[in-house]
Amino acid sequence: MNVTLRKSKIHFVPDVVYSQVPTFEKPNQLLQMDLLIPQVQKKLPAFIFVTGGGFISANRARMPQLRMHLAEKNFVAASINYRTVPNSKFPQPVEDIKSAIRFLKASAQKFNVDAEKIFLIGDSAGGYLTAFVAVTNGDKTFNVGENLEYSSEIAAAVDLYGISDLRQIAATFPEEVQSLYNSAGSVTALFVNGVPAFGGVDGGILAHPLAAERANPINYITKNSAPMLLMHGTEDNIVSPAQTDLLFQALKNHGVEAERYLIPNANHSDDYWQQDEVFDLITEFLTAHL
Repeated sequence: MNVTLRKSKIHFVPDVVYSQVPTFEKPNQLLQMDLLIPQVQKKLPAFIFVTGGGFISANRARMPQLRMHLAEKNFVAASINYRTVPNSKFPQPVEDIKSAIRFLKASAQKFNVDAEKIFLIGDSAGGYLTAFVAVTNGDKTFNVGENLEYSSEIAAAVDLYGISDLRQIAATFPEEVQSLYNSAGSVTALFVNGVPAFGGVDGGILAHPLAAERANPINYITKNSAPMLLMHGTEDNIVSPAQTDLLFQALKNHGVEAERYLIPNANHSDDYWQQDEVFDLITEFLTAHL
């Protein structure tokens, strides 16, 4: 049997510590990334996958099919965890994503990465964090921690069914659902306002307008914001499809390159998001920005 060489070996490098950060629980929580590194003899573009999890979980093992698909297209794939509620609040997870970018650039030689070709991909809450980092591209406001000599700028970003305005996640849902999202116990309220027992303030996401505004990525868009691909399912019952449209329209109004696609019948993070058509569209977008 003849075999044609079409793929390279891919090395899995797990549990790489990219930062140590304080939380309410402990003074130095380890933040880690897992890497898929194609074994080819040239510097490769890379992406950081920012997992969803409703701001209360950051399981970097999620979406292995997408990461492997892109690794087979000769992208270095890094998947990270970050600080979550209730042990942190905004903007700490944003700071973590930017720290991961700077770490990957600082380690470019070690991991065979082209430091000028780094992308972000995030889904759900990770899509929100990805969008926030993308719109603040070149803005050093949220740069803290290690490797500050390196930039946290990225080449482009992919936001899968992410949140754009924490006050309107359920805007197109029934009123009883909207009231749950706006309650003092909602995760978004804890993400922005903090946990009252740990120095946060009580109230829902609408109770503190200035804090909610500060956590809205639309308010940070500039001409330096990174190009973005936004995708959403028409049947999403967790994050309203209107959320990615809000960001898409705001990006276009500011002259920032953006594309948005709706996936018919797709719900939130269901099997539709594991299909080749979705993976190929993401691959095409990233490749176009190399």
